[in-house]
Amino acid sequence: MNAMDPGKSLRLLRKVRDVMAASAKPQERLDKIVRVIASGMKANVCSVYVMRAGNILELFATRGLKRKAVHHTRLRVGEGIVGDIAAHAKPLALADATTHASYTFRPETGEEKFFSMLGVPILRSGNVIGVLVVQHAEKREYIEEETDLMQTVAMVLAELVSSGGLVEAGELSTVDGIGLLPLRLEGVQLNGGLAIGQAVRHQPYIFVRNPVAEDPEAELLRLNAALSNMHSALESLFSSSGLDAGESGDILETYRMFAEDRGFVRRIRDVVHTGLTAEAAVQKVQEDTRVRMLQIPDPYLRERLHDLEDLTNRLARHLSGDVKTAAEMDLPDNVVLIARTLGPADLLEYDPKRLRALVLEEGSQTSHVAIIARDLDIPVLGRVKDVLNRIDALEQVIVDADNEQIIIRPGDDALQVYKKNIRAQAQRLAGYEAIRGRSAETRDGEKVSLNINAGLLADLPQMHATRADGIGLYRTEIPFMVRSSFPDVDAQTKLYKKVIDQSKGRSVIFRTLDIGGDKALPYMRLEEQDNPAMGWRSIRIGLDRPAILRQQLRALIRAAAGRKLDVTFPMISDVSEFLAARAVFDLELARARSRKQKLPRKIRVGSMLEVPALAWQLPALRPHVDFISVGSNDLVQFLFASDRGNPHLSGRYDPLSPSILSFLRWVVKTCDDLDLPISLCGEMAGRPLEAMALVGLGFRSLSMTPSAIGPVKYMVLTLEEEPLRDYLDILCGLSDHSVRDKLSIYARDHGITV
Repeated sequence: MNAMDPGKSLRLLRKVRDVMAASAKPQERLDKIVRVIASGMKANVCSVYVMRAGNILELFATRGLKRKAVHHTRLRVGEGIVGDIAAHAKPLALADATTHASYTFRPETGEEKFFSMLGVPILRSGNVIGVLVVQHAEKREYIEEETDLMQTVAMVLAELVSSGGLVEAGELSTVDGIGLLPLRLEGVQLNGGLAIGQAVRHQPYIFVRNPVAEDPEAELLRLNAALSNMHSALESLFSSSGLDAGESGDILETYRMFAEDRGFVRRIRDVVHTGLTAEAAVQKVQEDTRVRMLQIPDPYLRERLHDLEDLTNRLARHLSGDVKTAAEMDLPDNVVLIARTLGPADLLEYDPKRLRALVLEEGSQTSHVAIIARDLDIPVLGRVKDVLNRIDALEQVIVDADNEQIIIRPGDDALQVYKKNIRAQAQRLAGYEAIRGRSAETRDGEKVSLNINAGLLADLPQMHATRADGIGLYRTEIPFMVRSSFPDVDAQTKLYKKVIDQSKGRSVIFRTLDIGGDKALPYMRLEEQDNPAMGWRSIRIGLDRPAILRQQLRALIRAAAGRKLDVTFPMISDVSEFLAARAVFDLELARARSRKQKLPRKIRVGSMLEVPALAWQLPALRPHVDFISVGSNDLVQFLFASDRGNPHLSGRYDPLSPSILSFLRWVVKTCDDLDLPISLCGEMAGRPLEAMALVGLGFRSLSMTPSAIGPVKYMVLTLEEEPLRDYLDILCGLSDHSVRDKLSIYARDHGITV
């Protein structure tokens, strides 16, 4: 088929715009719009399906199908071709729809005589709220321009569909027809904490009421002015944020580069040239990019979509001139911010004295907003499905990020319990403050070194604030993940030097890059793997791509000149792997000596014990290694053959099982016999009950999140180690699935605070 006449597209858009602007009732306007679209597309059928509660698509208007099917034909999301379009939020153009795998025949519609079909999702803020369809009697191919036109029309239709005139806004916020009862939703902890406050929606949706440009050149001038104003506002915001150093500064710099990306701006200008207004062009580029990026498997790249959406929303606000985010409105004293996604700049606009928590429908640990929120100590709950549709503005909510849940409209009983928990939390914090200056020593004189896990420069002040003994695990991959390009040796040297400087003589163990699996770099493409956690990752990548490992070790040696340097290699499976990694390190040391560089004063090279096979090679490893760090997260999942990220296995296995405790006890004894220093880092170390068991097993060095230092130290100070050690000898011989309850009872009976 030949290219579509641009004038024809603009005429159709103008007619749709005029119907939208009319004063008729919403259903009347929708009925007229399908007639206009059918005529403009020379289609035998045009239909609009609207999303109802329960993920049901209902036929709301049609030209060409039987009238009796309107408000009668319903499809579940995923059912039929219309349901398939809604499920994947992607257009679908079919020359013969009857041969498609998802084709479902509904006799009440009379559509059996129509073959070709073009359908596009009707989107609002990335959520599918309906589907727009045209059908032709003949078998024909649809061209790209027709799909683009339908997507633009659907973008205009989104205002009518979501206005509340067709489907009441309250319908989708009820739960199975129950209405305003308390509701609990689950998510993923992005930053721990507990908060009570009032729900505030971050982003009012910006409707494009006039998609057609009467003067494209004037629209380009408006776009340029809005871009200039946006850049100026961002520079002012970033300069006043106080987060211009370290990784937070890197994040803001990456965001700034994104805002100035020429490709992003060029795509908007190209759409304006097709005859759309600047607002419509911004929204179309946003929706097109969102659909494409959501198909990318790389989690880090998908997270960059959040920055893009923040930028396009900002640009749309500058174009409209009168639409504000909630940050610019009169807010309650206790704000729980609700958003589908959020950019780092958006978060910085809110008064931190009022902001109690952040709840997102999307998000991950590596999203820029999560990293900034951790820097600001704001609880964050991510991946809370459909929260925007289940909560009304200013409703009271409880955010329990520690237990990965939000309670909407809590009852008085729940509210009182959580208020009590918050008061108790404040009292515990005061208690931890009282012991901050004391060393962690058991009642019978066993000293335990408590260290923090870190990955950002922003974490280092917590080492001093908690009086931790040092950094037991510095995750060097985190700074790599928040950058848009691979940092060179100079950039890495500068970063590692800052870490050592700010540690002020305390020990820092640098773990070399642990990438792969769920830790992707945006600038390094890794092939998809069936089992990434046990695949090509970590030291395996470092040894296969030695230039990456050499550059990192070179930077570490430079940064530690004249000072102590501790380095550990992750995911070591056998002695030969460790020797290969150490050989690379020795090669870089020799290189530094040949160039007469100042070397570190003292060097220790260790190995992570995460792969169980290495445990049986500890005697063979001992002559070559200076220390062992047990990575409990990976070790436990490998011992149980249980993916810790799989929700079906959540809670199925317990690290406080006789099998895990017996294994760890044997590893500690083996290291003691070999005079090999051993420590443990991971989630077990940061939970007082698990940490109690670890001390009883013989661990004398633990590394954890900074917030866990106080609770774990409190536990150590109330613990007598020798009786616990004897009790654990008994527990390790049991056949129980878990001994957690027995350890909790032991702690209670012996006055141990866990």
